Formats: sequence, C-alpha cells, structure tokens
Amino acid sequence: MKKLNILILGASYGSLLASKILFGGHSIRLVCLPAEAELINSEGFRVRLPLRGRDKPVELDSRNLPGNVVASGADGIDPRDYDLVCLAMQEPQYGSPGVRELIQKIAACGVLCMSIMNMPPLPYMRRIPELDSDALTSAFTAPEVWTDFIPGRMTLCSPDPQAIRPPDEKANVLQVTLPTNFKVAAFDDEKCNDILRQLSREIDAARLELPEGNLELPVKLRFHDSLFVPLAKWSMLMAGNYRCITDDGMRTAKEAVHSDLEESRSIYDFVVEVCVKIGAARHDLVPFEKYAAAADSLSRPASAARALENGALNIERADKLVQLVARQKGMSHPVLDAIVARVDRRLAANRSRKAAVR
Repeated sequence: MKKLNILILGASYGSLLASKILFGGHSIRLVCLPAEAELINSEGFRVRLPLRGRDKPVELDSRNLPGNVVASGADGIDPRDYDLVCLAMQEPQYGSPGVRELIQKIAACGVLCMSIMNMPPLPYMRRIPELDSDALTSAFTAPEVWTDFIPGRMTLCSPDPQAIRPPDEKANVLQVTLPTNFKVAAFDDEKCNDILRQLSREIDAARLELPEGNLELPVKLRFHDSLFVPLAKWSMLMAGNYRCITDDGMRTAKEAVHSDLEESRSIYDFVVEVCVKIGAARHDLVPFEKYAAAADSLSRPASAARALENGALNIERADKLVQLVARQKGMSHPVLDAIVARVDRRLAANRSRKAAVR
C-alpha cells in the first residue's frame, strides 16, 4: 500500500484521527499553535481510548506507532506535498491569520480535503443539488475562505467520537469519552476514494499489543457512498450539543437530552426530516433511541457551550446552518429557532464585554 503524506489542521481533535492513521505507517504533519507544536515534537502526543471490558483506558503514544508525526504552525507549508488534508479545527479558526493563507493555498492546488468539523465546509454543501449554497454563507465566520475549493474534492467525515483534553494534563493528551466511529462520505471522483478506502482498511486492521494479547481498537473510519451519512450528526448537535447552551450558563449533554426527552426527540426528528428533504435516505441517518442511549454517557457540556462560557466571540454555527437549510425547504421548528436566538444573544453579550474592556 502507498505510504501517504497527510496534513491535519488542528492538533486537539485531529490527534485522535492521527493516532489511527499512524497505524498504517503514514507521515502526518499537525498544524497547531507554537506551544503545542513544540510539545508534540519533543514528547509526541497521547490518545487514551476506553476499551470494553477494561477498567482503565489504553494509551496510544504517537512515538510508538508505525508512522511518524511532526507538528508546526501554518507558515511555510506547501499543500502540494500532501495526498490528503484533514480539517480538524473549529470553523471560525479558518479565517484567522496564517490559517487563512494556508487554507487558500490548499484550495488553489486542489488537494483532496476531508473535514472532521461539526460544521460542514461550504464546498461540501455545494455538492448537495437540492440546496442554494450561496444562501448559507451567513452561517460561516469567514465564508470567503471556501470560495476557491473544488466541491468534488472536499468530503465530510462525521465527528461522532467524543474527546476532551483533560484539564490537569499537558496539551498533548486527548481523552476519548465516546469511542464511536468516524463516517466519511465519498469524493465525486471514484479514483480519489482509494485513499479513503485504504485508510478505512488499515484502521480496521489496527491492533494494540498488550499483555492480554493483540486487542482491536475502537474508533473506526467507515466509508459511505452517500453524501448524507455524515449529516446524521446534525440531529445530534441540535438535540444535544447546542441545547447544552443556556441563557446564563451551560449544562451537560446528558442533561440537555434527558431532562426533556420528548422535546429532544421532537427537534431530533425534525432535523432528520430536513435531511430527508435535501436528499438523504432514512437509513443514512441514526434513530433517536440510539443517540439518546449514547447521550446518557455524555457528562460534560459540549465544546460550543464551553467556548461561549469562556467568552468566545465566534463559535461554529451549525445551528444557524441547519436553520437556513430548513428554511429553504419551508420548514421551521420553535426549538431550533430558540437555539439560534440564544446563541446569537450569548455571542452578542461576549462581544459587548470584549468591547467594553478596550
């Protein structure tokens, strides 16, 4: 099998995907902040994975895996050196200095891109014939950075696995809290899909040698022909993640889903119907019962809620994106409208406090 050069933008969540790809012996460059890059280059990174039947998680140390990884800032990178670019930063970060210039170089050279953001990039939305993608730009922090991408060379991988950076650990440690699978949609060009299929097979075959034997690891990469399989995450985001955000604080994802299970089911099923309206088959999507069972173990607020609580001026607006998509199909839901209005208020308050400090 060909050894690949892979560029991953974002070392936090990106290190989870990187840890699985390294089993195939590939070379990875992680783009991250200078302090993170220095730490990863000197000590590698660690990903802790829970395994069924084990009290303690196993730890993957990047230095002991077959591939190799280096970390750096965004400057001086030539995207033409890479077979695949993985987008693992939060959507607002792509408009930041340095990253903006890199993302524009990536677009210009046409390298294959796979997003693992909660927020599907605009080029991916342009692949859905039922949508007017130009009418979705207001959901993006810097929509102009996506203009020059070739839609068929951008795919989406659902970020279903949940992970956190433990607060009492160094920034090169990632703890997986929900070891579900990544689900990736096909590129338009069938030949381009060879890379995705290769990575999927290698991750499936990965085993970790432990005293009790060679153990299979969770968090696979599942390849799907359908554009809509990764959009199954939308219902989960609206029923759980964005409902962690309250008017004056935040709550856990478990509380968001299970404190009012009927409201959760209502907004979840509504978003399923939105996806069906734009072309998804029902078997592309995840039933509410399966998601609600998984949400029972989500004992932390979602990243969007934590970011707002910490004063973020921008967060990923998947809530607004889903609302805009629904409106194109003449659909609305009061819970979704309330989520969007609440996030708007929280962001406005953060920006006002920031302005008052200046």
